[in-house]
Amino acid sequence: MTNRDIAAVLREMALYYEMEGVAFKPAAYEAAADSIESSGLDAATLYEEGGRPALKKIPGVGEGISHHIEGLLKRGGFPEYRRLHKKYPIDVLTLTSIEDLGPKRAKVLYQKLKIKTLHDLERAATAGKIRTIPGFGVKTEEKFLKGIALKKSSHGRYLLGHILPIATKMEEELRRVSGVKHAVVAGSIRRRQETIGDIDILVTTSQPEKVMAVFVGFPEVAEVLEHGPTKTTVRLQNGCQADVRVIADESFGAALQYFTGSKEHNVVVRKMAIAKGLKLNEYGIWRGRKRLAAKTEEDVYKVLGLSAMPPEIRTASGEIEAAKKNRLPVLIPYGSVRGDLQTQTSWTDGEFSIAEMAAAAQALGLEYIAVTDHTRSLAMTGGLDEKKLWLQGREIDALNAKPSGFTILKGAEVNIMKDGSLDIDDEALKKLDVVGAAVHSHFKLSRAEQTARVIAAMKNPHLDVLFHPTGRIIGRREPIDLDIEAVIKAAKATGTAVEIDSYPDRSDLRDSHVRMAVELGVKLVIDTDAHATAHLKYLDLGVAIARRGWASTSDVLNTRPLAELLRWLRTPKNKRK
Repeated sequence: MTNRDIAAVLREMALYYEMEGVAFKPAAYEAAADSIESSGLDAATLYEEGGRPALKKIPGVGEGISHHIEGLLKRGGFPEYRRLHKKYPIDVLTLTSIEDLGPKRAKVLYQKLKIKTLHDLERAATAGKIRTIPGFGVKTEEKFLKGIALKKSSHGRYLLGHILPIATKMEEELRRVSGVKHAVVAGSIRRRQETIGDIDILVTTSQPEKVMAVFVGFPEVAEVLEHGPTKTTVRLQNGCQADVRVIADESFGAALQYFTGSKEHNVVVRKMAIAKGLKLNEYGIWRGRKRLAAKTEEDVYKVLGLSAMPPEIRTASGEIEAAKKNRLPVLIPYGSVRGDLQTQTSWTDGEFSIAEMAAAAQALGLEYIAVTDHTRSLAMTGGLDEKKLWLQGREIDALNAKPSGFTILKGAEVNIMKDGSLDIDDEALKKLDVVGAAVHSHFKLSRAEQTARVIAAMKNPHLDVLFHPTGRIIGRREPIDLDIEAVIKAAKATGTAVEIDSYPDRSDLRDSHVRMAVELGVKLVIDTDAHATAHLKYLDLGVAIARRGWASTSDVLNTRPLAELLRWLRTPKNKRK
């Protein structure tokens, strides 16, 4: 059992005692839970080495609570906990996390309506049964339903692109608080996963109360769920849960490694420690009671004979073996993409003119963009035909003629037809600087048909980039059924680059596909698929996908200066490298 597991049981005990009307014990058990969860001392290690008396070294753990912890560690429980849980067989921690539903009300709901779970509560509230209980009423019932909705949303997944700006802002604000030495977002956000569950921020500080006051005062906070000097939990306006944990400075590196994850990576690393006769937890790496390292992640990994691995690749998928051999990839850095090769403008379904998109891109530090409006078969976007592409090209030439230090490339997002042909003729395509193509229709073809269709398109001598290859939109549209390995091999054979579309709900290619492309030597491009100037900021979300797929700078074409990129684009496809 971890300290967090023990703390959860003690919090349950505090709630049970409050149900029973026992004085003093609820506060004592809650305080002990807080102390154990934030302690730099691992309860299991203490007990293993010094028995029950050693547990009393944790502040707030006295004679009675140390008996209970001993029972948890030795037998997974203790009589008083089993007795109270049998008397109140309910999910007390979850139920009491709903606004206006404290332990005494949870007791009444169980006694009157046999409500044990959140599902039971929702069903009873929806049926109007709760309002029939004296002291509850219609408004209380409505509050419960609202709280359940918030709870459900907090257990969902959130797109990285939607949460990362909020988390980054919080991190930056907390770093500015006096007394703060470290403030780092951990968890799936630090690993830059495409979706995340919640926000975890680790802080070292000499003024924890001040940190927590700043945190709960953020305008994004809708509700404070827990407020203490070492851990504070809030619900944000968008339903996402966010935690700040204050960590002892001497164990910051170990805590960062632990709370960054992934779970699978941590399991493998802990097994390595055990094989060496060591123990690894969020407080450090230990030989017996001697802490060997904890202050930095690099120190912790070094004890295990490993190089520190970038968070994005901590997935137990080869990074540990590479770290053992000192052969970790040199990943593409954030901010290294020089130009965006997929942008839409007001010529089709974009919101801004070519000039406005170019100015916004230049303001962000980019050196070039490609204008890639949709083509004619995508009628709902007002897709461009050959004549309109020519007219658009004239506008681009006029803009490029103005001295600005920025270049606009002529391009198009051509539609791949059902048979794999492109909906713009070759004469028009060969006049463009960069040609991208994508599937926008016939999403339900069989795997064989869909794969053959995409490969046929890549054989076109003028197609440079396969845009958002699987066509998925997260939460709205499943990816088309493709033999992605066959497609990536065809990209290599035909000299076609493959796109990482970094628009948050696309994230296409996925990281596993990127890694396949890297291993096969297929060139990538990272684009935003921007339909508005605000979307141009998404480039680093694509860099995150590339990093998760072990891509380096040399794998990504648009990290190159413009002249070098154009040289590649103008090379016949069968001679590209």
